[in-house]
Amino acid sequence: MMIKVYMMDISPLMEEEKKDEFQRLCATLSEKRQKKIEKFRYAQGKCLSLGAGLLLDYGLRQYGLREQEAVMVYGADEKPYLKDYPEIFFNLSHSGTLAMAVFGNQEVGCDVEQMKKAEFRVAHRFFALEETRVLTQIKEETEQNVMFYRLWTLKESFLKVTGKGIRMPLNEFCIHLEPSVWVEREGRQEDYTFAEFSLPKYRAAVCVKGGGEEVKIEEPQFFDVSMLYPEGMERSL
Repeated sequence: MMIKVYMMDISPLMEEEKKDEFQRLCATLSEKRQKKIEKFRYAQGKCLSLGAGLLLDYGLRQYGLREQEAVMVYGADEKPYLKDYPEIFFNLSHSGTLAMAVFGNQEVGCDVEQMKKAEFRVAHRFFALEETRVLTQIKEETEQNVMFYRLWTLKESFLKVTGKGIRMPLNEFCIHLEPSVWVEREGRQEDYTFAEFSLPKYRAAVCVKGGGEEVKIEEPQFFDVSMLYPEGMERSL
């Protein structure tokens, strides 16, 4: 089972002189995605939503599909699925100026977060006791920040695989980092596979339902928007 991970830095699209490019790229996506983009108030949010949509479209193109034509259905927590292709699973995330997408043939979840200062108030309120203990044992501030966002992205990626979202409290399960990443819930180890990615100023994680050597999570592929969608490409697809 090969899990594909795609990322894109959307900061070039935020430049004032890129307005026409922004509109051209929006037009390559479905009306529903375009409406979702428009709901964001600020340019950064609009560009992140556009980037996530473009990565979704790119991933679907690897299966001979297009985002414009795909029919989505939604789970109990609004997790999207492809109505006519139940064997294809995907998930999206974005933060800062990075958009992220993951694809596989099993339930997948991903999360990317721009690292800031560790929020101990959030950790004490929402993390499992063991996770909070690991975090508070670290004394150096930079390492604290990294650990907080390691745990946060791993927990979010797991929640997104389950599709339970906010219906599952963050302290109902515990992420263990040794000897490798695994998740404990109700006193037992759950059958999921994780991968972590350390990026400049960011942390990212992927979670896949199921385990074993057959699960291979690839390193992220980074794309420039002009490489994915050169001028005139939309007319040739």
